[in-house]
Amino acid sequence: MKNRQLYYVYILSNTKGVLYVGVTRDLARRFEEHRKGAVEGFTKRYGVSRLVYWEATPDVKSAIAREKQIKSWRREKKVALIRSVNPEFRDLAEEVGDL
Repeated sequence: MKNRQLYYVYILSNTKGVLYVGVTRDLARRFEEHRKGAVEGFTKRYGVSRLVYWEATPDVKSAIAREKQIKSWRREKKVALIRSVNPEFRDLAEEVGDL
């Protein structure tokens, strides 16, 4: 049986609470790029490298739509989403290796 590819919508944060929403096929690889500062732009500039939320879907269009939906939300709603599964804003990086 062929494994289905999953697509991940994720939220990163830094110690000051700056949030970044992204989408990827390979969460472990993408998170590592953010953590090492290998990705030019917003996440590198603001040191956004703590994984605080992620969800998966087998459908790329759904993942992109969900990313856009979350990005359109006010900060308070994003924080509520994170806190619904990660009340302490723990870095969930350890979980990425299990995917």
